[in-house]
Amino acid sequence: MLKEKTPYRLIISGGGTGGHIFPAVAIANEFRERHPDAEILFVGAKGRMEMTRVPEAGYKIIGLWISGLQRSFTISNLMFPIKVIASYIRAMVILKRFKPNAVIGTGGYASGPIMMAATRLGIPTVVQEQNSFAGLANKQVAKKVSKVCVAYQGMEKYFPKEKIVFTGNPVRKDILDISRKREQALNKYGFEANIKTLLVIGGSLGARTINESILAGIEKLIDAGVQVIWQTGKGYYETCKAGVAKHDLRRIRVHDFVKEMDLAYAAADVVISRAGALAVSELCVTGKACILVPSPNVAEDHQTKNARALADQEAAVLITDKEAASRLVEEALRLLFDDQRTKKLQAKITELAKPFATRDIVNEVEQLISASEKKISADNLKTLSVVMN
Repeated sequence: MLKEKTPYRLIISGGGTGGHIFPAVAIANEFRERHPDAEILFVGAKGRMEMTRVPEAGYKIIGLWISGLQRSFTISNLMFPIKVIASYIRAMVILKRFKPNAVIGTGGYASGPIMMAATRLGIPTVVQEQNSFAGLANKQVAKKVSKVCVAYQGMEKYFPKEKIVFTGNPVRKDILDISRKREQALNKYGFEANIKTLLVIGGSLGARTINESILAGIEKLIDAGVQVIWQTGKGYYETCKAGVAKHDLRRIRVHDFVKEMDLAYAAADVVISRAGALAVSELCVTGKACILVPSPNVAEDHQTKNARALADQEAAVLITDKEAASRLVEEALRLLFDDQRTKKLQAKITELAKPFATRDIVNEVEQLISASEKKISADNLKTLSVVMN
């Protein structure tokens, strides 16, 4: 453990999607738990979801004027170089004013400029890469950062081998032990303990194919008498809500976003989910039988790789995006009522869990801060010695 002196100052940057934001918040929470007086500042991208989610988690955030490149020709793409330069300059100002002991990047638009600026200033830096396919922002700074914490083996193709630490992905602490929360979860949703429960999550922003498939099969779910918790994503919420309005909704709960995911997982017997890195990590830690529907609209089709890694070990059911409309609801119902198969999936996916990832990442951060402090002390002593002589 680090010796407490003046309060530690930490900058964390990451956003755009929950897959970048929630690991960042998990790391912040762990660091603050160890160092309650630590000052923690987030840096995100203006207009992105982190500007809302981070303050909700109790942390201050500054937004940079930055966005990603679009696949087609747009005015935004023409502005991209200007945004990068402006964000880099702003990042430099933030770092010099805040004077952090370390900077952590979890990926996303804003993480690139702040990490580049931090490495330029010689501040200890940690990149946390969630996916099996490294994101652009993380790859750009990989050679200059102090450490790279990864969740998949074989990441040497993206990052310097000597900097890689295999930690797994940070998950929210409240999902580490959900077994004791089932009764509380069922009460929250007004559900019955003896009725099968399906949790549907398409990621923090929602998933069109999953939502459309559930909407098309809602009568089958109702007729089967199952209980459903359905996170649609903000952009799909009104459509999905209107689509089920005429049905019997006594056992259907539709939400744009589920804040208390620990209770949602605790209530669920089976989970339908995209196969983003954070989702997969949480499903492993919670030990839930799941059906993964990888998004086809991601770099290098990495969600399919994530899902295939589990399916090949009989730890999850894989249904492609194209198959979802015809197979998803039927497969969910079969799995819900097949206790033997569900238990087998639960056992297999639990074997893949890395529940202490957040702890291990913060350990790396602490070690870097400690080494930096020792170096500064040694440099000061050398300077003092030169002056005295």
